[in-house]
Amino acid sequence: MRSPTATITKTSRTNFYYAFLFLPKAKREALYAVYAFARLVDDAVDRAPSPRAAADAVAGWREELDRVYSGAAHQPFGHPVARQLSVVVHQFRLPRDLFDALIDGVEMDLTHQRYDTFEQLSRYCYRVASVVGLICIEIFGYRNPATKDYAVAQGMAFQLTNILRDIRTDAAKGRIYLPQEELARFGYGEAELLAHRRNDAFVELMTFQCERARAYYDKAAGLLPAEDRRSMLASEIMGGIYRQLLGEIEGRHYNVFEEEIRLSAPTKLLIALRIWSGGLVRR
Repeated sequence: MRSPTATITKTSRTNFYYAFLFLPKAKREALYAVYAFARLVDDAVDRAPSPRAAADAVAGWREELDRVYSGAAHQPFGHPVARQLSVVVHQFRLPRDLFDALIDGVEMDLTHQRYDTFEQLSRYCYRVASVVGLICIEIFGYRNPATKDYAVAQGMAFQLTNILRDIRTDAAKGRIYLPQEELARFGYGEAELLAHRRNDAFVELMTFQCERARAYYDKAAGLLPAEDRRSMLASEIMGGIYRQLLGEIEGRHYNVFEEEIRLSAPTKLLIALRIWSGGLVRR
């Protein structure tokens, strides 16, 4: 029977699911627990009926995290995902500060609907994405501390890609993640974005955004130490899938307003198989 965390991971249609498939069961189940926790904390904000309810839900997850690290998550009042995460954090010695940072990042959506600069946006991306990468590499296993820098850069690349893919749906929630100063630089107004106008200014803006995201993918690739390439194969699968997604956004001429840009399950699986088999050959 599939665990609750595995069910959450699979049904969310996350790109991460295809990377986890090739891992040993213990690591796969551990990553399911981490992803499910992150997914539920994010949903606590996105699916709440009101800002007050969202704040209360996030506070509830902070309490769950307290139980996870106190060893009390096995109690009947603990969430099933928290109970499974409790086993994982002790098995892999996952630092609590990373989970606290993740919740801090999700909580920013309650107070920040706009970001003036990329520096401000970077802080958000680090908390909601890079810290997930830092958690994941603790489970993957690594030898060189520089692999942490790889995880941070790759997390930035993933989140920037998500932002570009989800411009329409985020705007519907009242959120615009593209930095305000960059909207102004390219002469593309917020009102135009909310009206879903794909004009020349928007294309130039999106070209710039995609180039920056791609630069983070390249940065991550350059930071991955040779001795940890084998243990990071699952992470590289995620990178391959997200790079392909970025390419789809570019290939469709940034038509993120009229189309839901996603990769099909077979496409994701093929990317995963190609990267995994290539990694085994190079071993």
